[in-house]
Amino acid sequence: MNSLATWNIWVIAVGLFLSATCYAMEIETVDGPNVRCMKFEDGSRAVFIRSPDSRTLTKKTVSANGVLTMLTTYKMDANGNPLGCKIRDGQNQELFKVSYGYHKVTGLLVEELMFDSRVKRINPANGKELPVQRVVYLYDVEGKRSAPIVFNLLPGKTFEQVFGVKSSAIESNPFK
Repeated sequence: MNSLATWNIWVIAVGLFLSATCYAMEIETVDGPNVRCMKFEDGSRAVFIRSPDSRTLTKKTVSANGVLTMLTTYKMDANGNPLGCKIRDGQNQELFKVSYGYHKVTGLLVEELMFDSRVKRINPANGKELPVQRVVYLYDVEGKRSAPIVFNLLPGKTFEQVFGVKSSAIESNPFK
């Protein structure tokens, strides 16, 4: 095994240890070079673990009683912006994959497309995969982002009803 692979395994192990420590310590934030922990008002927690090259960001969401409820893995660009993510439930079953679209001139996030990983839906008109949800962001003249405008393209529960948030986008990078 080469030294980079050994380093990556070590960083992952340290991240898992620190995330477990975050749960046990009952503190709101733990800062380390590659781990951030956040405690929410309802007692749940989010642990962010970043790869050493900052190209992968993993978010573990844990309920107030310590049960893993969601695992989201983001692939990031060189500027720390998510390019895509995969969302898994607490049993590690992949539920959704998401792609993020940015404005060509400003570089601001303008759209998220969420696809169901369990059932591939094909548009008969063009043969492309159909998203189950589309999230659009608008910006004012000062560059402030609007609340997400969510288009649920399937009947049934919305992403917000299932996961408690309107979108999968990272509101702010916990490592900036």
